[in-house]
Amino acid sequence: MAQDTLIQKIRRLPPERVAEVEDFVDLLAVQEQGRHFTQAAEHLSEEAFRAVWDNSDDSEYDRL
Repeated sequence: MAQDTLIQKIRRLPPERVAEVEDFVDLLAVQEQGRHFTQAAEHLSEEAFRAVWDNSDDSEYDRL
């Protein structure tokens, strides 16, 4: 399993490097959370913008 391999590699690192790995994992988690917030905001805004996006005046742009 990939997680087991990663854990073994981390265990072989000196403590200061383990701290760097932890910081990096925290950064990845924050980025992932930001993606979820962005996707949720996009989903919530779809209905609000539907009238703007789906109209006959702008239908020419739909074919681009």
